[in-house]
Amino acid sequence: MHKVQLFSQSLFVILAVLIYLSQLSRADVGTSAHYRTPYLPTACYGNNAAQFPSSNLFASAGEGIWDNGAACGRQYLVRCISAAHPRTCIPGQTIQIRIVDRALSSVSRPSRHGATIVLSKTAFGMIAKPSASCINIEFQQV
Repeated sequence: MHKVQLFSQSLFVILAVLIYLSQLSRADVGTSAHYRTPYLPTACYGNNAAQFPSSNLFASAGEGIWDNGAACGRQYLVRCISAAHPRTCIPGQTIQIRIVDRALSSVSRPSRHGATIVLSKTAFGMIAKPSASCINIEFQQV
């Protein structure tokens, strides 16, 4: 009887730990390119310059997260996880960006088409070497 009770308690603890760990990482993996000025007008807010955060950490949404415009205003934590060339990512850097445009229709063309998130030049340069055209990212909606 004691062994069954001990086994049940151990199983419960293991299950609780697994549930906790599964909730820690809800991030997705995708690709990121960058784009530069002109940024206006945007698909989300037109010619309103107030849409851009003062930090210049903003992005255009690729088709995978555009969601018929529902992505406008969403914020994501983004970090570089790898690239075609070694040492492209800036280790330990995570940024928070705001979606202000749709990559497919942005005035400025991205450095690579088909990216999940197209970061402003400032945002891209904070997580990777600016000379890269595309990186692999981990991103999570805030």
